[in-house]
Amino acid sequence: TSNRNFEARSGTKDADVFLVSPETASYSAIMGELRDPRECKAAIEGLKELDIPIFDDSMFIFPSEEKTEIKRGPNIGNPPKGTPFENYLNGNALIKVSDRITTDHICPAGAFLKYRSNIPKYSKYAFHTVDETFSERAELLRDQGKAGFIIAGLSYGQGSSREHAAICPSYLGVRAIIAKSIERIHQANLANFGILPLIFQNPDDYEKIDNGDELEIDALFDLIDKGSGFVKNKTKNILIPVDLMATESQKREIKKGGTLGDMGISDGE
Repeated sequence: TSNRNFEARSGTKDADVFLVSPETASYSAIMGELRDPRECKAAIEGLKELDIPIFDDSMFIFPSEEKTEIKRGPNIGNPPKGTPFENYLNGNALIKVSDRITTDHICPAGAFLKYRSNIPKYSKYAFHTVDETFSERAELLRDQGKAGFIIAGLSYGQGSSREHAAICPSYLGVRAIIAKSIERIHQANLANFGILPLIFQNPDDYEKIDNGDELEIDALFDLIDKGSGFVKNKTKNILIPVDLMATESQKREIKKGGTLGDMGISDGE
């Protein structure tokens, strides 16, 4: 009865999952098959408006006025540090994805949501349903001091507004998305966590970048300030014009590595 469904979110990757109202789910569970609850006369007659809503807080344990210690388990960490940009960016295309990649493709939910407060662990499942080698390759590139680029088609980052779809790639060293288009809420999350949301000026240029290509952006700050510039595909020796999808305030945040900038907290601090 959730309000959305993504590939492999419930059950197996090829499972058929149907979204229904709580009433339909309850009635169908009782009847043993998918049924319309409106056919149940008793259920309809039982729905009566209450003049006064019923609240029961008897099971709440309210904190005392004294300072309460917040205890965090081993699966709860701190947000990763933001890394300010330098004026030159060099790295490789880590993954090339098609149109309509959702935040669930980027950071799968389901069984993996239990790691949402443990970014290093959750990041290991980034793009897990698309390419299980992504996180390992991203970490290797990051540890070499190079930037990761994600190449995407239309509507990158659609679906849930989950910010982990930006936090985890950022932790893995992704510094730029180059897409035909990026969904608005995900674009804001990318800017918040220091990832450049770049748009192909010519959508056909999507075909000019392949997995593993070496990419660079010279005079990066100039590109950020002007809102447009070039990404050079060094492997193919071509320049690709791009626009930066960002407001003026977002441009300032992106430069310093996101909203947390270099003020982020690393694990253990």
